[in-house]
Amino acid sequence: MRFPPHLSRLGASAALLSALLVGGAVSTTTADAATSSVGSVCYSDLPSQAHDTLDLIEQGGPYPYDQDGSVFQNREGVLPSRPSGYYHEYTVITPGSPTRGARRVVTGEESQEDYYTADHYATFDLIDFGC
Repeated sequence: MRFPPHLSRLGASAALLSALLVGGAVSTTTADAATSSVGSVCYSDLPSQAHDTLDLIEQGGPYPYDQDGSVFQNREGVLPSRPSGYYHEYTVITPGSPTRGARRVVTGEESQEDYYTADHYATFDLIDFGC
């Protein structure tokens, strides 16, 4: 059965619930850091170009820029700390911009979380597909 785009991407809260249900340890330090530095945004509140980018991610490309899909290093430390290669970044096209612009979607592999930034990694919002 094929799920509609984004319904299979449960987000970080599902990973947390899963860890709790199977008896896994959850680091409150990591959870607190993520909560304090990352906001939340409803999928429906994102610009339409972000929807296009998320659709491309779901389809596996092709992407408009060579850098799309590359490893995001999280050098700013805004997202929860994860091993190198965990996060990947994708361009959200900015109409009228002669460059890639500042908007990105950054995905996390393990719990399939998606983050949106409109200010080139200064802030992030975890995308909520349920609202």
